[in-house]
Amino acid sequence: MTARVTFLPDGKSIDVRAGTTLLDASRRARVHIRTRCGGNAACLMCKVLVQGSGTGLAPLNQNESLKLGGLHEQGYRLACQAKVTGDVTVTLPEDPLKAAIRKQLERQQEEE
Repeated sequence: MTARVTFLPDGKSIDVRAGTTLLDASRRARVHIRTRCGGNAACLMCKVLVQGSGTGLAPLNQNESLKLGGLHEQGYRLACQAKVTGDVTVTLPEDPLKAAIRKQLERQQEEE
């Protein structure tokens, strides 16, 4: 069985086999998700926001649940741990460095 994973804001989609992690799906779709630990749920950098009910993902495993704390109630999952079970759409948070640069540019434009 295959499932479609869509990554926002890029709008890229890829079909993957059930059981594939979101991190592996993102790599196949050439969508960059930040990670330092190589997908071992140690760095927590690969958080993604699941759109809708998140029914296209397997339930949280114990490791992911412990790492995320209450964030999973807001729709966040760890891309390295969340396994695809059906069609799902996820939003990648903005890279912190890009966000800082964007905010600085916005301030400069307001001052002009």
